Amino acid sequence: MSKSLIVAAILCTTALSPALAHESKPHDPRASAAPAEQKDFGIAGDAKKVTRTVRIAMSDQMRFAPAKFSFKQGETVRFVFRNDGKVLHEFVLGTRKELEEHAALMRKFPDMEHDEPHMAHVAPGKTGAIVWTFNRPGDFDFACLIPGHYEAGMVGTIKVEAR
Repeated sequence: MSKSLIVAAILCTTALSPALAHESKPHDPRASAAPAEQKDFGIAGDAKKVTRTVRIAMSDQMRFAPAKFSFKQGETVRFVFRNDGKVLHEFVLGTRKELEEHAALMRKFPDMEHDEPHMAHVAPGKTGAIVWTFNRPGDFDFACLIPGHYEAGMVGTIKVEAR
């Protein structure tokens, strides 16, 4: 196969990708095309089953406030994010290993396209939300993976206590 055909195939695959870019609109868990997928840190939640709402401020000081949470296994949580800064921020929930791998990818491909139920991209001065069910106990993390933000300390922790 010629190099030009390989390049064309890659470009077509990328152009036809259904994922959304790091847009400045908040993530709407009801509109996510991604099916609920069990993760080590839980699964996308049903908005009708929310048992708790927490509010998190995002700032250009590269901090979440608050940055530490504790939940009980089985809780369905609505996270509401307010971006008080002047630049785009995001909330990505995961394990430390997953977040570190994703942060490394974001440094290589800062315009990487993705949209998952455990992520929210929040434009300056806007709000966003996700709904998540913590159906597995453990210690998990969240971070802003916009290049430079994670490295500057825009991270937080979540402890999910077993029933």
